[in-house]
Amino acid sequence: MSMKIVDVTVVTAPLSDERVKNCLELLDLMGKNVIILLDDTVAKVTRSRPVDFDGLPMVAYDGRPRLPWQVLSKRVMDVVLTGMGLIAISPILLAVAIAIKVTSDGPVFFGQERVGLNGRTFKMYKFRSMVVNAEELKAKLTHLNEMSGPVFKITNDPRVTSVGRFLRRTSLDELPQLWNVLIGEMSLVGPRPPLPSEVNMYDPKHRKRLAVKPGITCIWQISGRNEVDFEEWMEMDADYVERCSLWMDVEILARTVPVVFMRKGAS
Repeated sequence: MSMKIVDVTVVTAPLSDERVKNCLELLDLMGKNVIILLDDTVAKVTRSRPVDFDGLPMVAYDGRPRLPWQVLSKRVMDVVLTGMGLIAISPILLAVAIAIKVTSDGPVFFGQERVGLNGRTFKMYKFRSMVVNAEELKAKLTHLNEMSGPVFKITNDPRVTSVGRFLRRTSLDELPQLWNVLIGEMSLVGPRPPLPSEVNMYDPKHRKRLAVKPGITCIWQISGRNEVDFEEWMEMDADYVERCSLWMDVEILARTVPVVFMRKGAS
């Protein structure tokens, strides 16, 4: 009787089959090497990591790969650049604040609830560029919305003040968000934080943009901003979530500077 030599056993049948489970247990008992064809569900294990869940050994599947050093380096870059930036532009911040105060009634800053990482809400700050009752007037202007999807944009919004129009064209109204970055609610680079009302209208695929910390600038800002329709905007943000890295952030920041100076897509 000849002995069959088996170095490796390849299993292509579904792992849920009880007979396959019995074969795998037998092969393991015999100390054999096994190659298994993973189905779509099991394949997710390749991007998993072991965790201790209150004493229970489990695995966590990340919707996107996460490397601790990347998260840390991104945060360090945010803090260092934001801290230096706030000091450097402090005279500009003061000048803008004075211009807003002397040309219109109301506060200098405008705080609005936005949705951040994984659905966390926070108050995002801007220099006030609209009249004080802008939110109340919005309902009367919905028929003029120029953006597709759950986003409200008007090129010549009548609620914008004269100083506010200049701030928006130059993106100076966004500068107070550096404070949101400094305290960790936002990042320099990431999808723009949406309104809760907008998120409530999202399809599941649109929520992917909430899987990373929101930012001041991202692919959308350097690709035309208001000239890009809603679905394309969401695809850009999903692409960033999939490919984001420290080098990509640096590249986006570098490309944002000329876009701001050329006022591309701003309104």
